[in-house]
Amino acid sequence: MTRTEKRAQLLALALPAALLGGAYISQYVFGLFPCEMCWWQRWPHFAALVLALLSFAVPPRRVWIAIAAGGILTSGLIGVFHAGVEYGLWEGLTSCAQPSIGGGDALEAIFSQPIIRCDVAPWTLLGISLAGFNAIFSIGGALAIFTLLAKKEAA
Repeated sequence: MTRTEKRAQLLALALPAALLGGAYISQYVFGLFPCEMCWWQRWPHFAALVLALLSFAVPPRRVWIAIAAGGILTSGLIGVFHAGVEYGLWEGLTSCAQPSIGGGDALEAIFSQPIIRCDVAPWTLLGISLAGFNAIFSIGGALAIFTLLAKKEAA
Protein backbone atom coordinates (compact mmCIF):
# COMPACT_ATOMS: atom_id res chain seq x y z
CA MET A 1 0.00 0.00 0.00
CA THR A 2 1.37 3.39 -0.97
CA ARG A 3 1.76 6.32 1.36
CA THR A 4 -1.14 8.23 -0.23
CA GLU A 5 -3.39 5.14 -0.03
CA LYS A 6 -2.49 4.82 3.65
CA ARG A 7 -3.42 8.49 4.18
CA ALA A 8 -6.73 7.93 2.40
CA GLN A 9 -7.36 4.86 4.56
CA LEU A 10 -6.64 6.73 7.79
CA LEU A 11 -8.78 9.68 6.72
CA ALA A 12 -11.63 7.31 5.79
CA LEU A 13 -11.47 5.94 9.33
CA ALA A 14 -10.74 9.13 11.28
CA LEU A 15 -13.28 11.45 9.65
CA PRO A 16 -16.49 9.52 10.37
CA ALA A 17 -15.16 8.60 13.82
CA ALA A 18 -14.52 12.27 14.62
CA LEU A 19 -17.86 13.46 13.23
CA LEU A 20 -19.80 10.76 15.06
CA GLY A 21 -17.83 11.52 18.21
CA GLY A 22 -18.73 15.19 17.88
CA ALA A 23 -22.38 14.31 17.31
CA TYR A 24 -22.51 12.18 20.45
CA ILE A 25 -20.66 14.79 22.52
CA SER A 26 -23.11 17.46 21.36
CA GLN A 27 -25.97 15.13 22.23
CA TYR A 28 -24.89 13.76 25.61
CA VAL A 29 -22.74 16.60 26.94
CA PHE A 30 -24.48 19.66 25.52
CA GLY A 31 -28.05 18.33 25.24
CA LEU A 32 -28.40 18.91 21.48
CA PHE A 33 -30.59 15.92 20.70
CA PRO A 34 -30.72 14.74 17.08
CA CYS A 35 -33.73 15.15 14.85
CA GLU A 36 -34.65 12.55 12.25
CA MET A 37 -32.45 14.11 9.56
CA CYS A 38 -29.53 14.21 11.99
CA TRP A 39 -29.89 10.43 12.28
CA TRP A 40 -29.99 10.17 8.48
CA GLN A 41 -26.55 11.80 8.49
CA ARG A 42 -25.16 9.44 11.11
CA TRP A 43 -26.03 6.15 9.38
CA PRO A 44 -23.65 6.61 6.40
CA HIS A 45 -20.88 7.48 8.86
CA PHE A 46 -21.48 4.23 10.75
CA ALA A 47 -21.25 2.35 7.44
CA ALA A 48 -18.10 4.28 6.47
CA LEU A 49 -16.46 3.31 9.77
CA VAL A 50 -17.13 -0.38 9.16
CA LEU A 51 -15.92 -0.15 5.56
CA ALA A 52 -12.77 1.73 6.57
CA LEU A 53 -12.04 -0.93 9.20
CA LEU A 54 -12.52 -3.64 6.56
CA SER A 55 -9.89 -1.91 4.45
CA PHE A 56 -7.28 -2.76 7.08
CA ALA A 57 -7.94 -6.50 6.83
CA VAL A 58 -9.72 -7.44 3.60
CA PRO A 59 -8.37 -6.89 0.10
CA PRO A 60 -8.88 -5.03 -2.17
CA ARG A 61 -8.15 -2.20 0.26
CA ARG A 62 -8.65 0.62 -2.27
CA VAL A 63 -12.19 -0.56 -2.98
CA TRP A 64 -13.18 -0.54 0.70
CA ILE A 65 -11.62 2.91 1.13
CA ALA A 66 -13.47 4.26 -1.91
CA ILE A 67 -16.81 2.84 -0.74
CA ALA A 68 -16.20 4.31 2.72
CA ALA A 69 -15.56 7.68 1.06
CA GLY A 70 -18.87 7.25 -0.76
CA GLY A 71 -20.60 6.80 2.59
CA ILE A 72 -18.93 9.92 3.94
CA LEU A 73 -19.99 11.83 0.83
CA THR A 74 -23.56 10.56 1.24
CA SER A 75 -23.68 11.90 4.80
CA GLY A 76 -22.41 15.25 3.56
CA LEU A 77 -25.07 15.46 0.87
CA ILE A 78 -27.76 14.67 3.42
CA GLY A 79 -26.20 17.44 5.53
CA VAL A 80 -26.62 19.87 2.61
CA PHE A 81 -30.30 18.93 2.39
CA HIS A 82 -30.77 19.24 6.16
CA ALA A 83 -29.00 22.60 6.28
CA GLY A 84 -31.26 23.83 3.48
CA VAL A 85 -34.28 22.83 5.55
CA GLU A 86 -32.84 24.63 8.59
CA TYR A 87 -32.15 27.81 6.57
CA GLY A 88 -35.65 27.71 5.05
CA LEU A 89 -34.44 27.12 1.50
CA TRP A 90 -36.83 24.16 1.07
CA GLU A 91 -39.16 22.01 3.13
CA GLY A 92 -38.13 18.80 4.84
CA LEU A 93 -39.64 15.41 4.15
CA THR A 94 -40.88 14.40 7.60
CA SER A 95 -42.50 15.70 10.74
CA CYS A 96 -39.05 15.46 12.33
CA ALA A 97 -39.98 14.17 15.75
CA GLN A 98 -37.65 11.59 17.29
CA PRO A 99 -39.41 9.95 20.21
CA SER A 100 -37.51 7.04 21.68
CA ILE A 101 -39.80 4.44 23.18
CA GLY A 102 -38.19 2.27 25.81
CA GLY A 103 -39.82 0.08 28.39
CA GLY A 104 -42.94 1.12 30.24
CA ASP A 105 -45.97 2.99 28.96
CA ALA A 106 -45.39 3.78 25.27
CA LEU A 107 -47.85 6.67 25.20
CA GLU A 108 -46.24 8.29 28.22
CA ALA A 109 -42.81 7.84 26.68
CA ILE A 110 -43.97 9.54 23.48
CA PHE A 111 -45.53 12.50 25.28
CA SER A 112 -42.56 12.97 27.60
CA GLN A 113 -40.09 13.29 24.73
CA PRO A 114 -39.18 16.72 23.43
CA ILE A 115 -40.03 17.27 19.79
CA ILE A 116 -36.82 17.79 17.91
CA ARG A 117 -37.50 19.84 14.80
CA CYS A 118 -35.43 19.44 11.66
CA ASP A 119 -36.17 22.95 10.45
CA VAL A 120 -34.61 24.71 13.44
CA ALA A 121 -30.85 24.68 13.98
CA PRO A 122 -30.27 24.13 17.71
CA TRP A 123 -26.75 25.56 17.49
CA THR A 124 -24.73 27.59 15.00
CA LEU A 125 -21.24 28.99 14.71
CA LEU A 126 -20.75 31.89 12.33
CA GLY A 127 -24.20 31.10 10.93
CA ILE A 128 -23.34 27.49 10.10
CA SER A 129 -25.41 24.76 11.74
CA LEU A 130 -24.20 21.32 12.77
CA ALA A 131 -25.75 19.92 9.57
CA GLY A 132 -23.84 22.56 7.62
CA PHE A 133 -20.57 21.64 9.33
CA ASN A 134 -21.23 17.96 8.62
CA ALA A 135 -21.77 18.85 4.96
CA ILE A 136 -18.55 20.85 4.77
CA PHE A 137 -16.35 18.30 6.55
CA SER A 138 -17.93 15.22 4.96
CA ILE A 139 -17.94 16.45 1.38
CA GLY A 140 -14.46 17.96 1.73
CA GLY A 141 -13.13 14.82 3.40
CA ALA A 142 -14.66 12.49 0.83
CA LEU A 143 -13.18 14.55 -2.01
CA ALA A 144 -9.79 14.46 -0.26
CA ILE A 145 -10.00 10.65 0.04
CA PHE A 146 -10.95 10.28 -3.63
CA THR A 147 -8.09 12.62 -4.59
CA LEU A 148 -5.59 10.62 -2.55
CA LEU A 149 -6.79 7.37 -4.12
CA ALA A 150 -6.44 8.87 -7.60
CA LYS A 151 -2.80 9.88 -7.07
CA LYS A 152 -0.20 7.66 -8.67
CA GLU A 153 2.76 7.04 -6.43
CA ALA A 154 5.50 4.43 -6.33
CA ALA A 155 4.92 1.85 -3.61
